[in-house]
Amino acid sequence: MDNVRAHVLVCTGGGCVASGALEVRSALQEAIYRKGLDGECKVVETGCLGPCAVGPVAVVYPDGVFYEKLKPEDAEEIVEEHLLKGRVVERLVHAEPLNGEAVSELDEIGFFRKQRKIVLRNCGVVDPQLIEEYIARDGYQALAKALTAMTPEQVIDQMKRSGLRGRGGAGFPTGLKWQFTRQATGEQKFVLCNADEGDPGAFMDRSLLEGDPHSVIEGMAIAAYAVGSAQGYVYVRAEYPLAIKRLTAALEQAREYGLLGSDILGTGFAFDLEIRMGSGAFVCGEETALMTSIEGHRGEPRPRPPFPAQKGLWGMPSLLNNVETYGNVPVIIQRGADWFSSIGTELSKGTKVFSVVGKVKNTGLVEVPMGTTLGDIIFGICGGIADDRKFKAVQIGGPSGGCIPAEHLNLPVDYESLTEAGAMMGSGGMVVTDESTCMVDMAHFFLTFVKDESCGKCTPCREGIPQMLNYLTRIKEGKATMEDLEELHALALAIKDTSLCGLGKTAPNPFLTTYRYFKQEYIDHIKYKRCEAGVCSHLVSSPCHHTCPIDTEASSYIALIAQGKFKEAYDVNIWANPLPSVCARVCHHPCETTCKAGKFGSPIAVRDLKRFVTDYAREQGLTPQLKLPADKKEKVAVVGSGPAGLMAGWELRKKGYQVTIYESEAVPGGMLSWGIPEYRLPKEILYSEIDRIQDLGVEIKLNTTIGKDLTIDDLLAQGYQAVFIATGTPVSSKLGIPGEDRLGVIDPIAFLKKYNLEGDAVVGKKVAVVGGGNTAFDAARTAWRLGADVTILYRRTRTEMPANVEDIEEAIEEGIKIEYLTIPVEAYSEDGRLSRIRCQRMALSKFDKSGRRRPIPVEGSDFELETDTLIPAIGAEPDLTFLKDKADLQISKWKTLEIDTETMATNVAGIFAAGDVVTGPATVLEAMGGGKRAADSIDRYLRDASLVRDYQPTTARLEVPPVPFNPDDDEEPQRVEMHKLTVTERQGNFNEVEQGLTSAQAIAEAKRCLRCDLESLRLRGEG
Repeated sequence: MDNVRAHVLVCTGGGCVASGALEVRSALQEAIYRKGLDGECKVVETGCLGPCAVGPVAVVYPDGVFYEKLKPEDAEEIVEEHLLKGRVVERLVHAEPLNGEAVSELDEIGFFRKQRKIVLRNCGVVDPQLIEEYIARDGYQALAKALTAMTPEQVIDQMKRSGLRGRGGAGFPTGLKWQFTRQATGEQKFVLCNADEGDPGAFMDRSLLEGDPHSVIEGMAIAAYAVGSAQGYVYVRAEYPLAIKRLTAALEQAREYGLLGSDILGTGFAFDLEIRMGSGAFVCGEETALMTSIEGHRGEPRPRPPFPAQKGLWGMPSLLNNVETYGNVPVIIQRGADWFSSIGTELSKGTKVFSVVGKVKNTGLVEVPMGTTLGDIIFGICGGIADDRKFKAVQIGGPSGGCIPAEHLNLPVDYESLTEAGAMMGSGGMVVTDESTCMVDMAHFFLTFVKDESCGKCTPCREGIPQMLNYLTRIKEGKATMEDLEELHALALAIKDTSLCGLGKTAPNPFLTTYRYFKQEYIDHIKYKRCEAGVCSHLVSSPCHHTCPIDTEASSYIALIAQGKFKEAYDVNIWANPLPSVCARVCHHPCETTCKAGKFGSPIAVRDLKRFVTDYAREQGLTPQLKLPADKKEKVAVVGSGPAGLMAGWELRKKGYQVTIYESEAVPGGMLSWGIPEYRLPKEILYSEIDRIQDLGVEIKLNTTIGKDLTIDDLLAQGYQAVFIATGTPVSSKLGIPGEDRLGVIDPIAFLKKYNLEGDAVVGKKVAVVGGGNTAFDAARTAWRLGADVTILYRRTRTEMPANVEDIEEAIEEGIKIEYLTIPVEAYSEDGRLSRIRCQRMALSKFDKSGRRRPIPVEGSDFELETDTLIPAIGAEPDLTFLKDKADLQISKWKTLEIDTETMATNVAGIFAAGDVVTGPATVLEAMGGGKRAADSIDRYLRDASLVRDYQPTTARLEVPPVPFNPDDDEEPQRVEMHKLTVTERQGNFNEVEQGLTSAQAIAEAKRCLRCDLESLRLRGEG
């Protein structure tokens, strides 16, 4: 090996090569030569380092500095700054996903630091094309030890004692399989390696063959010595050309060194290997089908027994293990069974290599001890979910594996635990999903794959899988019945029990696990014609429309904006929403979360476009033209004029009912009026939209408190045939800490109400706000505008904050400090007033059932924070004392009203409820959605119709043609960002921060829309 002062190890695994690693390597070599450093620095090609999401990657030794996302043009700077001047190129080092902190040294990066590499010990370290580098890291020492110091029986004993189980799927004890093969009689025995890695998203075996082929060769040679074989075959799929190339070179080098062939190491032992390429049939991953393929026949499984150890390839005793299993063998022989068995769990020893792909921040190859939890792999090593979305499930075990939900993130990854959860280890592929994944669609995808890969030999698999797929297709299209679902479940169990080989027996697993953990999604598709993720196009006009809780046709009004038809776009909004200007400012825009444009860049600014058309309508004096039916005689009373009450009143009035809303405050709007500051929602805009509701004929009675001025029974006695309760959650939750009653501890709802309704709230100079929701941020930003120095304390991380992302970012811009993973534990006073609080740091421990890590106190982490005002905004609950005359109404353990969530009906006939009084604190749009559903149920109740309606797929009322393609338009337009007031312009006032879009900006942004609604029409045959 050359004696140089620096090595630049460039990952040339398949993933990095596809990203341009070879071009980066060449650029580095050229830059080193140009700088005259070719005698001092050397570029080395290595195998997969693991973090495929950030490739191409390289490591500079001896410094151990890790560079990621490299481009050829970065080579000059790395050579100039690092290799020549000794300065790390900071812009190219890794940023930790949790906190964005730059980490340059590989050993300090969370992705690497939390792994334990045994199988991958040489990947990314050695040049896989040089046998000398493998030998330099103790390569072939284990083979020499086995051949010169151990009998075959001793080798097998070591393997049995190590506890190594096959890494290809079922986890059969490796040593026991070796023993069976040795004990079998036959003229010849074969040692086979299964490198037919066909699982979607799996690349463990390929990466090991590309990055450390000699470890597999050595493992197979040791196995051959143990079982008495002279010939072996590596069965690898032809789609792995780089693996085949490097394995072929490694075999030639091993023969040249006398490590394969006759008389290996002068011991008289003879063994050689050949490569057999498969044509990509997934079923050939099954052991008997693989052997049939090597024999030159169509790859079909055959019944067992006899098992391959007795009668395998060409009818001879044959040992088959997969690539990773053989990769463990040299280490076990070299370091001993006891060392290996000390790693992992009682029944699952050693480590396991996983390829983690899908919706994670750091996709790639990881190796961890058996027993490591799913959560530690996905969040601890791979950095959590991409774009900080919510984890939904991980599909593990290949296409015939299973989907494991968030409630099992603490599940240890071992054979028994995964099987109990309904999945299996498989070869080690993990596909991580977030809330944008439909589990019905996911089961359909994997069943489609299995159907196409089935060999067709046995009837259950050949006939049953297509029938399962037919059922799933009907469910996806909203054409199935609940009876179909039960028949599908029974069919899946029958196929699992009666199929010939492992493929058929495990093929139903994706459905069975999604049915087990996500049955509600199947029900939603069948009964409610809804795909919560907005994926199944037969049910979804467009994801943005489908996701809206109040059925706003976002795709239609965006298409109209793109054509400059602003009035028509406004009409689309007002049809579904009586408060479009309000929602354009405070909506949490779930439509943007599901926007398909977000998969290729930034989602469409749906809320900003709504803001544009509502501003346009107000400036132009546009008024909605709604045709009402003849007035009905029935009257409906609505208790509460918040978003749920206003929405219900609007919808009921549109149906012709006489509606009266009762509000205890002097102004309408509920929390819209007193809970949201004007810098987010100007009161003029709110009240103008409430006036429109009143103009429609909805009466709002202010300063009228139900339970004091009137009771529910009084309302019924006055001739109201139905009552809708939407009183929200006006009571703040308590912290429950000593000193909470001291002067200076302020109720957040009272504080916001005092300022928003009276304009004279007073706070101190140093304010601490506890909580991470919208109320906490509204209180904090209000206090900042009143001149306070504000700190927010939140017991979890920023990713888990429920407040709108925009509000969090704006608060940080305004200089509001946030102490994450922190709680107050005691409040202290001086001269009768709050002076400081004692706080405690938290650490994230195990995951709860929702998929979030539980925060636990860190012992000895207490610190004090000087503050004269403490605002605990940690939650709120309803005040149901006004229902004392209705004691028969059912109340939940969370002190909310119990309702039928489909019909919004309480247990008392004629009384309905929705919004925060039912759900607890939620969003404005969710409350409005509840109000809309309640209005529909009240209408049905008053018409004496069934409250349970027939559901139809989401469809748009309008079909807006696409904008003609203009070749002069920007090919890759960027999301238009709305202008906002600067921080300086916000100080000391409550002027609205967001300033809206111009016409040109709105049209440009709307033109980015992919028009998913047109694709839906095509699929349905409607357009």
